[in-house]
Amino acid sequence: MVAVGLRLEEYTVQYPREVLLVTIEVQGEPDQIAIFKGFSSSLMCPTAFDPEVPMIPGNAEIKLIDRLEGPYNPNSPRYIDRGLSWVDFEKILTTVGL
Repeated sequence: MVAVGLRLEEYTVQYPREVLLVTIEVQGEPDQIAIFKGFSSSLMCPTAFDPEVPMIPGNAEIKLIDRLEGPYNPNSPRYIDRGLSWVDFEKILTTVGL
């Protein structure tokens, strides 16, 4: 089974004009991850220098996923879809073969 973060990164490789903002919680701590063109970066916590270190750990609870037009501008975000649950986004991933 492919890790959630890798599936989301691969989605943004296939759809390079989209940015995913993924709101997660890990052991009670919130985080928001931006994923663009196959790369993940935390907007709230330090991001590891090693791209092999997953930004979305296996024990993370995905709270919601927003789809935006890239590149991401926090002052003027252009939403495609907002507040998707993991179940809803997983349907999208399955539809595109991920």
